Amino acid sequence: MIFHKAQLDNGLQIIAELNPSAHSLAIGYFVRTGSRDETDAVSGVSHFLEHMAFKGNEKYSADDVNRIFDEIGANYNASTSEEITLFYGSFLPEYVETAMELLSTLIYPTLRQEDFDMEKKVILEEIGMYDDLHSFTAYEKVMQAHFQGHPLGRSILGSVQSITDLTAEQMRDYHAKHYLAGNLTLAITGNADWEQILELAHKLCDHWPAGKSERPIDEAQPSTGTQTIIEKAIQQQHIMELGPAPAAQDNLRLPAEVLSVVIGDDSNSRLYWKLVDTGLAESAELGFNEYDGSGTWLTYLCCDPELTEDNRKLIEQIFDDVNENGITQEELDRARNKIASRLVLRSERPMGRLSSLGGNWVYRGEYFSVADDLKLLNNITLSDIQKLLEKYPLGHSTTAAVGPLTSVAE
Repeated sequence: MIFHKAQLDNGLQIIAELNPSAHSLAIGYFVRTGSRDETDAVSGVSHFLEHMAFKGNEKYSADDVNRIFDEIGANYNASTSEEITLFYGSFLPEYVETAMELLSTLIYPTLRQEDFDMEKKVILEEIGMYDDLHSFTAYEKVMQAHFQGHPLGRSILGSVQSITDLTAEQMRDYHAKHYLAGNLTLAITGNADWEQILELAHKLCDHWPAGKSERPIDEAQPSTGTQTIIEKAIQQQHIMELGPAPAAQDNLRLPAEVLSVVIGDDSNSRLYWKLVDTGLAESAELGFNEYDGSGTWLTYLCCDPELTEDNRKLIEQIFDDVNENGITQEELDRARNKIASRLVLRSERPMGRLSSLGGNWVYRGEYFSVADDLKLLNNITLSDIQKLLEKYPLGHSTTAAVGPLTSVAE
């Protein structure tokens, strides 16, 4: 693997981890903007822009973009999170020039009024579809409550009201403010020629507007003892709970990832053996989410309504035991091996490396090879886990419940 980096005069950062023996390459534009960068008046605009990107520009129509991607056998898509909008694809190396041009087209679409009006209907339908996904509803509500008054609490999709009221002019203004070259990172993994990549980047991106929009990253002050109850006549109860955890720039983030696997992985974790394997719950998981300046422990429980409170007590008992006694060396070794296996298997494909490469650069300005990641992982000790628990004990401060129950215990 060979790592390269460069920066255009307008601020666009270019990074590449190249592997001449790979049979494909992956390319992604990481735009440092998401729902936390919006205002209430334009809530959901980042995700809306992700859709509009595929509507084309003066040179390529929407049909052209999708047709040409298909003609070169591309696997392409886009995604929006609280903090990053990502446009990406994987390709055969011989199509690198076409792939770069099409992906660059997505960054500066024309944003035509007729496309905006048509896509608004699609977004509203998508919001309705996700409203029927009970775990998603619980997640949105617990984020809004936990980060009340902080930008991380904003919905990625927006609301029916915010999308209905959004205008094309507001979208264009948001795009002009946030889609600046200094807000973008172009990442490439796999089989490509670095000099060709640089030449294409200059050709396609030199004229992009310079600048960078600033993002305040003050640590959020999560609400405490907050509950959101949504009563629905469904068969199961969905519980989402959040508690403070390390931020993306915190050195404790890797111990947090390990601990979440020990306690709440979807297989062979403490929660799995206590609740899922025994048939008490369909799902019982602990996750770790990292953001700029903040992080969360996320506990998810899905079970029969009548078992909800007993299951929550069991989860609390597990958390209390871990906070007091930590974990065992055997659990630590098993979790590190599980994470290492997933990391290596994912990294064997250029597309599997793209997210890690770009994410590390956007959040921390750092490059880590697979070997670097494995070394950091293997260096985590029980002492690191203890330091983590002393600063960020397992638990929750915010709860969202979706299901037939009219109340849940705090």
